[in-house]
Amino acid sequence: MIDVIIVNYNSTAYLVDCLKSVKQSLNGMSARIFVQDNASSDGVDKIREDFPDVFLTRNPNNIGFAAAVNQALAVGDSPYVVLLNPDAVVLDDFFRLSVDFMEKNPRAGIVGPKILEKDGRLQNSARSFPTALTALFGRTSFLTRLFPENRFTRKNLLSLASDGSSPMEVDWVSGACMVVKREAVENVGGLDDRFFLYWEDADWCKRMRDSGWQVVYYPKAVVRHFTGASSQKEILRSVYEFHKSAYRLFEKQFSSGSFVWRAFIFLGLFVHSGLALASHATRRMVEFSSRKSRL
Repeated sequence: MIDVIIVNYNSTAYLVDCLKSVKQSLNGMSARIFVQDNASSDGVDKIREDFPDVFLTRNPNNIGFAAAVNQALAVGDSPYVVLLNPDAVVLDDFFRLSVDFMEKNPRAGIVGPKILEKDGRLQNSARSFPTALTALFGRTSFLTRLFPENRFTRKNLLSLASDGSSPMEVDWVSGACMVVKREAVENVGGLDDRFFLYWEDADWCKRMRDSGWQVVYYPKAVVRHFTGASSQKEILRSVYEFHKSAYRLFEKQFSSGSFVWRAFIFLGLFVHSGLALASHATRRMVEFSSRKSRL
């Protein structure tokens, strides 16, 4: 038995395709599917009509990703839990491959699949724990886009070192899709719901590793992820929550750090948030100009 947990926020059009892929990939395996909806306004009730066996919970307001996941964790009791974004689809024998691997590796607490962008490019979902340099050389940073083969980026994006099939122990994997052992959850606890959105996955993986569980990148299991279906609709809120959660993660990791160190981290994240907003504004201007030129 598997518990599949999907947190939805105004991504119902994607969610329909996500649920179809889950049904197809199960191939007869037993699963309970929990959709935790954070006050969407895009007709999510249609899920009850199209997928009557899905457990849909509608929260009266947006309580955040971590808190919504914890709601479903408290209800389910299956030995394996799959967290899946609504803007993702699972491919082929995803569930069988993932569960078989975890059953053969009892110390694996979290397994992350290979995640592909919608155009088939690798999303680099297996990473090392963030440092002060991560803001400069993260997965989507300006310097990484400009110099994708630099050694700082390669050290941060661990999936770049994968051979594409062999399992590899890593620091953390993306919460866009992760397979989690229930025993590990009972040992470590659920997600830290002080993270409203972003970085709760890195924090969970660190807590797992600190408790002796392995976090593994397993590229034989594959997911396609249409990145940011919800966050792009509220870019200001998204950027704010991303950097607020990043600061919380650093604060947890370096709780004994000096005031100067915390101020340095805060300043770095503030600058990074400004660059992120400027980059988004530039992309929108380019897209607008491109559409205008075709008229």
